[in-house]
Formats: sequence, C-alpha cells, structure tokens
Amino acid sequence: MAKSIKPTGTRKPPLPGEDHAPVEAWISSSMPRLQPVLRHLDAQIRQSLPGVGYAVKWKKAYYGLPGLGWVIELAAYDVSANVVFFAGARFDPPPPLGEGSRYVKLHSLEEAQAAEVAAWIEQAGRYPGWAW
Repeated sequence: MAKSIKPTGTRKPPLPGEDHAPVEAWISSSMPRLQPVLRHLDAQIRQSLPGVGYAVKWKKAYYGLPGLGWVIELAAYDVSANVVFFAGARFDPPPPLGEGSRYVKLHSLEEAQAAEVAAWIEQAGRYPGWAW
C-alpha cells in the first residue's frame, strides 16, 4: 500500500464523523456568494465518494474515507473556495496549485462544475491522504 501523505506542521487531524450537520453549518456560515459553490462541491464529493466521513476543524471542512484518511479539504475565503487534494500530486492531471497536496481555487459555480474538478474528486478516492 502506498505511504500516507502527511501535511507539514504539527497539527493533529480532526476526528471523522458520519454526521453531515457540521459541514452544513460551516457552509451556511461562509460568504453568501460562495455558498452555492461549496454546496455543489459538497454534493459532488458525497456522490463520488460513497462512505465518506466528515469533520470541520480550523474553519475548514474535511472529507475522508476509511483506510485512506482525509482525502479532501474545503476552505472558504473571501473570494474563492479552495479544494485541497491531499494526494493531488498523484492525479492525472494534477490540480494546478501546490506541490504534494495540490489544490484549485474556484471563484464561481461554473468553475466548480467543470469536468476536471469532478475528475479530481473521483481520483481523491483512490489514494491515501492525511491519516486519521
């Protein structure tokens, strides 16, 4: 099995849960113009990654799978929603930003609906991420 990706720093990963309510609350508390983007991404992740677990920590939403750990992190900023793929460097093609953990900045619902974003979300379910 491939080695798990570890983010730099000493932060401890959040604990996974099956309750989606914290993610819903996080989306609702984000910038109003980004909420449709975040809702679309959340739905796409839940549809593409059956059995996904959730957590909200450090004002970010995490999505993970048993045996793979956290595979996607969503962060909402003033002007963009960033989707971090912990094993994104292994994707074909990889997301455009970052090094080991690769990410993409999305500014609109149209960008979030792009086929390549859906492909990256699907690929996230194939590789180990940040171990729980």
